[in-house]
This record gives sequence, C-alpha cells and structure tokens, in this order.
Amino acid sequence: MRQLIFALCGIVFTASGQLDPAILTSQALPNLKWNNDGRVQQIVLYGDPTKEGLYVAVLKWPPGTGSRPHTHPHDRFVTVLSGTWWVGTGTDYDMSKTVPMKAGSFIKHTAGGIHYDGAKEEEVIVQVVGIGPGSTTNVTAKQ
Repeated sequence: MRQLIFALCGIVFTASGQLDPAILTSQALPNLKWNNDGRVQQIVLYGDPTKEGLYVAVLKWPPGTGSRPHTHPHDRFVTVLSGTWWVGTGTDYDMSKTVPMKAGSFIKHTAGGIHYDGAKEEEVIVQVVGIGPGSTTNVTAKQ
C-alpha cells in the first residue's frame, strides 16, 4: 500500500511539475548569498539563531580557521557537508589532538560541553541545527 501511495505521489508531482510552496519550500546553497564577517561565512536557512526557536545555518570555514574552547547553552547538531572538520574537547586547545570528521559525519555538541573545532588544510562546510537563542561562551584553560 505504501509503495502505491509513493507511486501515486510521484505521478502527481511528475504530471504537475510544481510543488505547493505552502507545503514545501527549498533552497539551493549555490543560489544563496553568504554573509561574510571576514573569516567564517554563514547562511541561515531557517529561523534566527539570535531568537527563540529552531534554526538551521550553514557555515563555511576557510582552511586554517577554527574556534578556541567554548560552550553553547543548548545542544547543537552539526553535519559535515564538505571537507574534513576537526574536533576536540576540553579546555586545552591543541589542534594536533583533534579528531577528523569527514563529509557526511554527524556531531552532537551537548549543551555546556567544552569543545573546539575547525578546518585544517581545506575549506569545510558544516550545517548546524540548534535552538535559539544560540550563543558561544569562550572558555579559558585552567592554570
């Protein structure tokens, strides 16, 4: 029965060639404008990370850029879309001790968990899903 429903839906979509924008919207990354703060570029696909509620953002990290140890107030879910994302945990920042997350990897940043991450030799594009308001609190190593 389920296959029949999918088949019928496919016929309807193929025959009409149009989708109802009240039901389904789509955006292609190459068609969107990246904001540029001089280092990391970002596109917000859904919601607003500075406000209450769900948001989806895509970030483009140039080679050799990364973040120092930090936390977020809410869980964040990261999918590596391209490149290799390097991740580490704890307050002692050391990119040589990070673990590679290749394209297709999924990472959960637990709320309050101290971590750092970044791009090494290549550009990396990640998608971040979270609940706003999102923020980043930098953490310094204990002396």
